[in-house]
Amino acid sequence: MVYTQIWEDPVVDMTALAIKPSHNLVCIASGGCNMMSYLTASPASLLAVDLSPAHVALGRLKLAAAQQMPDHERFYEFFGHADRPANLRRYDQHIAPHLDSTSRAYWETRSLGHRRIEVFTKGVHRYGLLGRFIGAAHLVARLGGVDFRPLLECRTLAEQQRFFDERLAPLFDSWPVQFLARRRASLFGLGIPPAQYDKLAADGNGDVIPVLRERLRRLVCRFPLSENYFAWQAFHRGYAPTEPRALPPYLQRENFEALRDAAQRARLVNRSLTDALAEEPEASKHGYSLLDAQDWMNDEQLGALWRQITRTAARGATVIFRTGGSTDILPGRVRADILGRWTYDCEASETGFRADRSAIYGGFHVYRRR
Repeated sequence: MVYTQIWEDPVVDMTALAIKPSHNLVCIASGGCNMMSYLTASPASLLAVDLSPAHVALGRLKLAAAQQMPDHERFYEFFGHADRPANLRRYDQHIAPHLDSTSRAYWETRSLGHRRIEVFTKGVHRYGLLGRFIGAAHLVARLGGVDFRPLLECRTLAEQQRFFDERLAPLFDSWPVQFLARRRASLFGLGIPPAQYDKLAADGNGDVIPVLRERLRRLVCRFPLSENYFAWQAFHRGYAPTEPRALPPYLQRENFEALRDAAQRARLVNRSLTDALAEEPEASKHGYSLLDAQDWMNDEQLGALWRQITRTAARGATVIFRTGGSTDILPGRVRADILGRWTYDCEASETGFRADRSAIYGGFHVYRRR
């Protein structure tokens, strides 16, 4: 398990995709948050893929819970708070009987006498590679004398900016932070592979420190905490207890019935996106969400993926993705005769980048099928 909550803003995605009831969507699942949030817009279908069996099990758990939990309150207790003792009973009663055998085996595997599903009684957002990385970052901050509680009490952007300038920015001048940040292995806990690390460093003229400082500043200072659940996850290690707007769409009460209805039209498979698309009909898909997966790909993999995207894309289809660096990675790497069938939407890309509350990426990119 890498992500129990992913770091791409689904509201930005949904605006760029302009999801309609007739749309058939394709996405990379990761921790499932965005997949679930897209379903609140009631598309005709959604095909989600992931190479991680753990992510697939988590996504299928969420899909089953959306359809089987009696109400929003208990659904939110399970995935929002994600630390209630009653969640174990709710899993056994409402979810487990409706899970596929592979996913059920994943969640019921025992270690030291405990079933894996019990992480939902302990605060699931503190688990997985990212959750543990954030925990380690909290430890480093405490060793540097930084307490995040005053940040979470800020009520204005000016107060958030002051906290960053006075408490967080100086951390980047300390030798422990510089030592750790300049080592690729240290950032792998954020899901940043070596190739993506190099793109980050390129934005800082070879030095990753100013890039990380600026992206943390955006996370802390660009949006009010009352609206930014990514900041709460980073500094509270969970969602805000009293800020209903600081939640992903799939956890918001007003979206629960739409989510419940659309969840039955979603399919999540443990495959590569390219292989999954190869079995889909031509011109059948209207929206593709690739997260930052292309940063991991070589030219051959990118070319194979875009051949399948172009083959399966309906007229006017949209592809969205993020990059660790600021520049678009496709020109010069995907064949011109394939990329030439698409138009890069500069305005939507820039608008989405400015609006992205997760703040950790260098670029948000939107392509439209000609």
